[in-house]
Amino acid sequence: MKTDSDPRAVLRGGLPDRYLTPEDIAAMFSVPIETIYHWRKQRTGPPGFRVGRHVRYDPAAVQVWVTQQSEHDAA
Repeated sequence: MKTDSDPRAVLRGGLPDRYLTPEDIAAMFSVPIETIYHWRKQRTGPPGFRVGRHVRYDPAAVQVWVTQQSEHDAA
């Protein structure tokens, strides 16, 4: 059973009260962490931002990105 702290539950159960890490995003989409870094390099994945040397993702921005991907695939 998924809990509120489980990043995979984010898009189904609401937004967490913290920014997501690349590892959270990888777990959420069940992809390797290398894929997340590749998406970021190619600017094709959810928008992230730097906090010092760390990358973080706003859960609301990730949800918007997922919606855009769904609409694009449906078109």
